[in-house]
Amino acid sequence: MYSHHTVGTNDIDKSKTFYDATFKAIGGPEGVFDPQGRLLYLHNGGLFMVSKPINGEPANPANGNTIGLAMDGPAQIDAWHAAGVAAGGTAIEDPPGIRDMDGTELYLAYLRDPDGHKLCALYKMD
Repeated sequence: MYSHHTVGTNDIDKSKTFYDATFKAIGGPEGVFDPQGRLLYLHNGGLFMVSKPINGEPANPANGNTIGLAMDGPAQIDAWHAAGVAAGGTAIEDPPGIRDMDGTELYLAYLRDPDGHKLCALYKMD
């Protein structure tokens, strides 16, 4: 049912620096621009896009919105988190690590991108 996600940006170059770093840290490619100027990331069958809002209004993060990204393990999450912070993202919530969710252990890390969108990298521990 899920096909893609798009986030708005006020600075496409700053967003490209951030998302290129985070996607490369997990084995993905750098983003490419489509003819409309949207930044596209294709990885593991998913599509993630970054674009200036088409209505011409400033981009802003949605309150309560979190974009979850599935990861292959804690090391990949740590690499993603470090790359994001180094590329202009902001570490938020607790440091990367294991969280107990009613008996299910998850390894999580959270970042805000340069425009304030909340991202979560997640791996379900066995």
